[in-house]
Amino acid sequence: MIDPEKKLCINTDLISWYQVFARDLPWRRTTDPYAIWVSEIMLQQTRVETVIPYYTRWMDELPMLGSLVSADQDQVLKLWEGLGYYKRALNLHKAAQLIVDSFDGSLPENVKSLESLPGIGRYTAGAISSIAFNQQAPVLDGNIKRVFTRLFNISTPLQISETEKELWRIAEDLLPESNPGEFNQALMELGALICLPKKPVCDHCPLKDGCLAFQYNLQGDLPVRKEKSPLPHIQVTAAVIEKDGRVLLAKRPPEGLLGGMWEFPGGKQENNETLPETLEREIKEELDASIQVGEHLGTYHHAYTHYKVTLHAYRCRLVLEDLKMLYHTDLDWVTLDALNTYPMGKLDRVITSTLLETKSY
Repeated sequence: MIDPEKKLCINTDLISWYQVFARDLPWRRTTDPYAIWVSEIMLQQTRVETVIPYYTRWMDELPMLGSLVSADQDQVLKLWEGLGYYKRALNLHKAAQLIVDSFDGSLPENVKSLESLPGIGRYTAGAISSIAFNQQAPVLDGNIKRVFTRLFNISTPLQISETEKELWRIAEDLLPESNPGEFNQALMELGALICLPKKPVCDHCPLKDGCLAFQYNLQGDLPVRKEKSPLPHIQVTAAVIEKDGRVLLAKRPPEGLLGGMWEFPGGKQENNETLPETLEREIKEELDASIQVGEHLGTYHHAYTHYKVTLHAYRCRLVLEDLKMLYHTDLDWVTLDALNTYPMGKLDRVITSTLLETKSY
């Protein structure tokens, strides 16, 4: 249990600082629960600076819950393209319909009901509930974890469950009865602007006098994290299959990585395969088709959360044209000019850019 006097000082000093130094962010200019929900989903694992243009574009095209319900999946994914973690967009789309069906078209106020919606966990539910509805709901994101471990000198690794439980207890204990949403945002803002992962700006921190890490010069040692294993690196292939001035795009299934996005079909290289052999096998497995692999179009690199990818794209032509969808949910033959209208992941978008730059099939 946090000492009541220390709790009062933290609350008072933090709110006073926030009211002066908080950034003017677009989702802070509204009390619309829908807009706050969209912003919180976009901000999951994504920096504020990256989110702002996506949020603005989204709210221009889908300004209310009804417009999201009416939108098709491709429109939703196209608006999200480049933001990553595309499951978030699909979950927003699913949750919008569930809100209409189960909550009379209004985003629920309490944490339990919010957590019943796809894409909303404990942190996001607490953020929406406290910020949009002024409910007593704590939050704990990466920024706040860093603030708490330094403020209270918590030296156990972040990844273990005991640390997570302790940090949630602190979040619950510190939460004030009045304006919990403002307090939660102030904690996030402190972590984003002052209590930085490297080189925290302690001289400007409103909580430095009560911060144990500051007192003992431990800021650089906290939070403690377990060492991560090196990311595995895989080789994948993609087929730019051409026919009659068009190229073949295939739509990924909704579950899994890049769910619902369009791609140039292909897949992961197996042991003892050449890249063309990989491509021939993958197209047979995914489309039950035979191809002739031609010119190497390009090699592209990307890092996902849990692994790195090097993708090799080849121009190809079909030997047998009777395509079957053994993996994908849709296929389309697309002109170059129309490629940019389809939602794609980063690597497939780079392949598209290469095709558009060469202006040839």
